[in-house]
Order: sequence, then C-alpha cells, then structure tokens
Amino acid sequence: MKLDGEKRLAITFFVTVFILIGELIGGYLSGSLALLSDAGHMVTDVLAIGMGFVAARISRRPSDKKATLGYQRVGLLAALINGVSLLVIAVLIFYESYVRLISPPDIDLPVMLAIAVFGLIGNLVMAFILGHSHEDLNIKTVWLHVLGDTLSSLGVIISGIIIYLTKWIYADPIASVLIGGIIMWGGVRLVRDTVSIFLNLTPKGFDVEALVKKITDMPDVISVHHVHLLPQSHNNIAFTAHILVNDQTLSEVEATKKRIEKLLTENGISHSTLQIESSAATCDDNLYCHVVHGEHEKGINGHNH
Repeated sequence: MKLDGEKRLAITFFVTVFILIGELIGGYLSGSLALLSDAGHMVTDVLAIGMGFVAARISRRPSDKKATLGYQRVGLLAALINGVSLLVIAVLIFYESYVRLISPPDIDLPVMLAIAVFGLIGNLVMAFILGHSHEDLNIKTVWLHVLGDTLSSLGVIISGIIIYLTKWIYADPIASVLIGGIIMWGGVRLVRDTVSIFLNLTPKGFDVEALVKKITDMPDVISVHHVHLLPQSHNNIAFTAHILVNDQTLSEVEATKKRIEKLLTENGISHSTLQIESSAATCDDNLYCHVVHGEHEKGINGHNH
C-alpha cells in the first residue's frame, strides 16, 4: 500500500525519535563526541519532521478571509526555523570539537560502534520509507536530512574503526567536525532558499526576460510591462503583468488571455494575474512599456520588482 506524504512523515518521525534516544544514551556511555554530534543532528531532524508534519496539515487549509493566499507559507516558516537550528547545532559541535581536540577523553569503542551501526540501519530504513523521488519540497527536505544523518552515521563508524586500528583518538573530534560541516551546509542552504522565497526573489530556474519574450512573440501581443514573478511558496509560483494588445473584441481578448495563461502554466507558473490593455491606451514610459508597432521592431520590456 502506497503511503501519502503525511503518513511517511509520521513513521519517519517515530523512527527518528527511537534512533535519537539510542544515540544519546550510546554517546553518553561511550564518551563519543561524534556520536553525540550525530544525536544533535537527529534533534534537529525530529523538530524538522514534526514541524513538517504540522505544516503539511496546515498548508492544506483553503484560503479564507484571514489568509487570502492560503497557508502554504507555514511550511516555509517551519523550514526557516529548522535551518537556523541547524546552524546553531553546528556551531556548538565545532566548539565541543575544539575542546576535545585539546583534551580528548577516553571512548568506549564497542558501544560507540554498536550504536552507530544501529543509527545507520535506522536512517536507511527512513530513507526507504520517504523514497528519493517526490515533488513535495517539505518531504524532500526531510529526505535530505535523513541522507545527512546516514553520512553522519558512516562518519562515526569510520572514526571508530580508525581509533580501533590506530589508537588515534583524535579521529572522533575530527569526525564530529565533518558532521558539523554537513549540518552547517544543509542549514545554510535551507535558510538561503526559504529567505529567498520570503523576500519574493525570482525563483531559481526562471528567466523573466525569456518568459516575457515568449509572451510578446504571441499573436496580437504588442508589449508586456509591470512584470512580477514571485514565489508564493516553495512550489507555487505567481506571475502578474500588464499585457498590451491590439484593439480586440472582448471574446478575442479572452482568447488571447487564455493562450498566455496556457503558456505560463507550461512554464511552471501556478497562478497568474493578467491586466489586458488596448493598444489605444496611453503607456507610461516609467513602466518600461515601449510600444513599437508596424514597421518598427516590437519592444519587449520586463520589470521585476
């Protein structure tokens, strides 16, 4: 039976909590900072999955008078909080690694390795539950966290083997630094992407000028101005613009509008608001609208702000 996104998140949440408890106990008993660092990463994963589950439910609420654009950005807020927490955890790991490099403690290798293997198996199970092919960014983010945990568990196991074979106890704090680096990398990317959406910056993979040119190349379209391309959420892109067209009947205007909307949908635009203007209307140059028709080259102007 195929599980939906929320059920996969719920199962993953409980598996993560189970692994977290095991790694905290194992890290404390063995004295392994690498294991405790991985447990610290698991704490952020528990928060991420929990917030992701709640956000997924809230995001499904329809638009209402309190939120006319819907509740889709609740998931983004959860992602931003999680990203910041990742950065905090990474800094704490770096600090503790520095302390242990100066004065490395004794490590109980059997306990360390046993718990690390347990964590690795659990992470592989979660990765299988979540799958690797999904369109929902919320689930994809959780999957990336699980992937990071898998690499972290491998790092703990490798450092334990190195200590066992060479007695080089510095392998543990060095492994924790690498784990902290993985956490920092994931946190920076998560914060960057969510802040970009909150600031309504042009989404990655979209070329505003190329999109405007496709519209202006359509029949009866003279020019496009007052363009806005912005993300409403991680997978919901909005497009607004003023479209200057030849003099047309209402039915012809509607047909032109439908063609533009179809073009936008084919280019990944989820929502569009188009203001159709007649070629007889005046055009303010400040809006970067240059009407050149007939013998002259058709002007194209997109202004994203």
